[in-house]
Formats: sequence, C-alpha cells, structure tokens
Amino acid sequence: MAITDWPAQERPREKLLQKGPNSLSDAELLAIFLRTGCAGKSAVDLARELLSHFGGLRTLLDASQEEFCQALGLGSAKYAQLQAVLEMSRRHLGEQLQRETQFSSSKSVKQYLLAQLRDRPSEVFAALFLDTQHRLIAFEELFQGTIDGAAVYPREVVKKALSHNAAAIILAHNHPSGIAEPSSADHNITKRLTDALKLVDIRTLDHLIVGDGNVVSFADNGWL
Repeated sequence: MAITDWPAQERPREKLLQKGPNSLSDAELLAIFLRTGCAGKSAVDLARELLSHFGGLRTLLDASQEEFCQALGLGSAKYAQLQAVLEMSRRHLGEQLQRETQFSSSKSVKQYLLAQLRDRPSEVFAALFLDTQHRLIAFEELFQGTIDGAAVYPREVVKKALSHNAAAIILAHNHPSGIAEPSSADHNITKRLTDALKLVDIRTLDHLIVGDGNVVSFADNGWL
C-alpha cells in the first residue's frame, strides 16, 4: 500500500507536522528524506530495509559515497542531499555557539564538538578561541594525526591564540577509538599547553575529549 493510502495521522510527513519530529521513528524520518520508495515498496518500507542493511541510522549517515550509492533506492543525488543536511546541522550548532554570550564547557559546546569531531577516522586537535567575556571568536582545527595520536606543538597554539587576540581557550581533540578517557599523553600535553598559554596571559578553560557519543571534560574532573 502506498503511503498516500495510509490514514493521514500515520503518514510520516503529516505525523511530523502534527506531533513534531521527536514522535517519528528512524525509519519514518528517513522515509521523509527519501520521499519515494521503489517497485513494490513504500518509502517507509525502503527506509526500514536501508536501516537494516547499514545497521542503523548513524552507520547510514557515516557511509562513504560508494557505500551509500550501492544501496537500493539511493544514488549520487540522494548522497549530495544528505551531506548538505548534515553540514547544515553542523553549521546550525556553530551558529548556536556564536550566539552564546558566555561559556566555558556548556552543553552546546559539547554538542558542537561531537558533530565536528566524533566520526573522524584520525585524531584531530582543535581549539575554541574566546574573548575576555568568554565569547567565541573562532573554532579552528590545528593539527591532524593518525588513528591513535596527533603531534601538538604548544608554540603554534600560542601563535594562533595571539593572532585571534584571545583571552581564553578551550582545547579539544577526538579519540577515533571511541573511548573518551584521557591518556597520560593527553594529561601531559594539556599541562604543557596550559603553561605555555599562561606565559602570554591566555587562560585555558578546559580540554574536551570527544569519544563515541560522549565528551570528557578536564575542567569537570578537576584536572586543570
């Protein structure tokens, strides 16, 4: 049966408009994105098959273009649309940060860093540069490494902070393993960076480590 033949309150699009997006299942949300099904399958049927094939929504969203386009009912146009949606989501989170009047390790910062760094295949070391009121000046990815580490140079971090005229900084990096617990090397580089930045009167507010769905804060754990 086509979705158009379903009762109005059961159609994904109408359900979203009446009850909000939180009321929809993963398959129903994906069906709205797909818009149409294929021979003998409604958009919801196709969505369920795709979620089963990829093992879930997140795996589908993280699929490469080749993996994505090999699945039934998908193609380059759909892949481009999906990447545009994901990038809009990241930029929306970035704009939320820009509107923050003051923060150190707020929920929005952690959400933003999860969106930016969680699914990176290699380690990325980044920083949020803040003014004297702890408002965001800029977010920059500073160093990129391998699957288990990235070389971080305190001198370069200090130079970048001074170029932004930053008064404070939040450090961040991801663990591609998905485990957000800091290593001894993470503790050591945090101390080196904190000491180096202190020499030029720039305060290190936090170091956030991004894992698979969670973020560990040095400040929250009393490690700064």
